[in-house]
Amino acid sequence: MAIQRDSTGEGLMTQARPSTCDLSVSLTSRDSFLVDVRDGLLRDRKELPCKYFYDEEGSNLFDRICELDEYYPTRIELSILRNHADEMADEVGEDVDLIELGSGSSIKTRLLLASLQSPRSYIPVDISGEHLERSAEALARRFPSLLVLPLTADFTAPLTLPETGDPCARRVVYFPGSTIGNFSPDAACALLREIATTVGPGGGLLIGFDVAKDESILLPAYNDRRGVTAAFNLNLLVRINRELDADFDLDSFDHKAIYNREQQRVEMHLISRRAQVVRISDFEASFVEGETIHTECSYKYPIEHFSRLTADSGFSVVRRWSDARGFFSVQYLTVDG
Repeated sequence: MAIQRDSTGEGLMTQARPSTCDLSVSLTSRDSFLVDVRDGLLRDRKELPCKYFYDEEGSNLFDRICELDEYYPTRIELSILRNHADEMADEVGEDVDLIELGSGSSIKTRLLLASLQSPRSYIPVDISGEHLERSAEALARRFPSLLVLPLTADFTAPLTLPETGDPCARRVVYFPGSTIGNFSPDAACALLREIATTVGPGGGLLIGFDVAKDESILLPAYNDRRGVTAAFNLNLLVRINRELDADFDLDSFDHKAIYNREQQRVEMHLISRRAQVVRISDFEASFVEGETIHTECSYKYPIEHFSRLTADSGFSVVRRWSDARGFFSVQYLTVDG
């Protein structure tokens, strides 16, 4: 099984400025978790970084979300990959170090790796360590000749990428799942610029994003009938209770997703059902009835807007793939030079 851990080497991504919808700030010790929670809950408009969704239970719940009828992005992106994986592999090329950001369960990655010609290595980067280890081990069994180097990290903080045997090898970042939509446009541009620096001239980026569409399609994807997304959102409070000695009453908060037309983004919130005071470790947070905690946003991009974003970040579009209705887009980009 060609899987290694704890290697270090060259590679850098500079930390982006944190906001509610940015997966930023350095990877979580209890102290940094507490600092982020205190900072977010003591603001006039309460918010929490969505990166903290992904403990073990949160990662499992997100996998269940991806299987829901209402949650179209994963299903459509998978269909695009099944139809065009060979074409994507041709653009990515041979003998590359493939770096996946926010790899999760790596279902889409299996399709891509099966089509790639002689990749040098696969480096999945994810914030949920246990989830990552299981996925990496499964991929190593599926592709026994592939060097798999899992890296538990927050990919928006500075990264030291594992050594793969050739410091001059061409790098391609794989960034599926519309995760780029969890960043504000300014933060997304900053992250894309750092990815461009990481892969270098001639390097590539294979990225997926959710295309702007009517809210009648968007909102059910974040307000599913089975309540899985609600459980995913509320699990953030469960994690705070467990890890930060808090006393959130889950029955006193409701999940809600709204569409912000002006910003072209879906927002997820936790709404306080009553006036209450919650103790978290060494501080208290007061809520009035109806007050919300903003936990996540997901920007939806028109194709032309996303093209401007990537151009401003130093990338050129090589090829685009989409579904018949144009709901989702996968693009292969390269760095000029």
